[in-house]
Amino acid sequence: MLSPFPGMDPYLEAPSGWQEFHSRFINTMSDFLVPKVRPRYAVHIERYVYVVDVMGEESRLRPDVTVAETGREGIIAEPQTAATATAVLVPLPELEEVRHYFLEIRELETQKVVTVIEMLSPFNKRAGKGRDEYLARRAEILLSDVHLVELDLLREGERLPMGKPLPKGQYYAIVSRSYKRPIAEVYAWTIRQPLPTIPIPLKRGEADVMLDLQSVLNSVYDRAGYDYRLPYDREPDPPLSPEDWEWAKQIIAKWREQAR
Repeated sequence: MLSPFPGMDPYLEAPSGWQEFHSRFINTMSDFLVPKVRPRYAVHIERYVYVVDVMGEESRLRPDVTVAETGREGIIAEPQTAATATAVLVPLPELEEVRHYFLEIRELETQKVVTVIEMLSPFNKRAGKGRDEYLARRAEILLSDVHLVELDLLREGERLPMGKPLPKGQYYAIVSRSYKRPIAEVYAWTIRQPLPTIPIPLKRGEADVMLDLQSVLNSVYDRAGYDYRLPYDREPDPPLSPEDWEWAKQIIAKWREQAR
């Protein structure tokens, strides 16, 4: 069953489920690309790992504090040591290992990386170590002869730095061809529009392969059973604008009616 939304489903953006959706989307993109690039190229699923504090900076600055007595019953303190030793219990950072997946298209004969496809996550769209590391990695690619395709399917968070402001939109795909830098192709759309079909560049002089992002999303949604898993009875997290929320409620109601 397909999502009630014509394009990106905002319920998939929830931080609690994003990592699963992210890995499913990356895997499905690989499945769609392999028939289009074989036998000259191979598609590899790669990953790097971030360690993040899931409570965030604000929580670290305001920890819960408890005072605990370390003395034991039955032990009488000497008069000159009347003060009871105490300990302040302060939580350590709540760390989580986040696996971030991306795709590499490699020339099969030489194993040279031709194109990298990245899909942004919440931890590289907010200030901190994760974003800093991603931007450093991005800079290395932009200074190389490797093409870079970046997908931003999250409404919240900081957008990628560009030489000029991005066009108006809620979601973006950025295609940066190595031989056309610093110019990049930017595809922008809203929650009310289908995801676009975008070009995936290969070696210079060869035809692009086209990747239908909406078909990728439809496949992920159906195979994961998101139609009965997502909480369509309440507003998504992060919330929509008042206008988009009214629109969303109407199409969800219509979708439910058709599903009966």
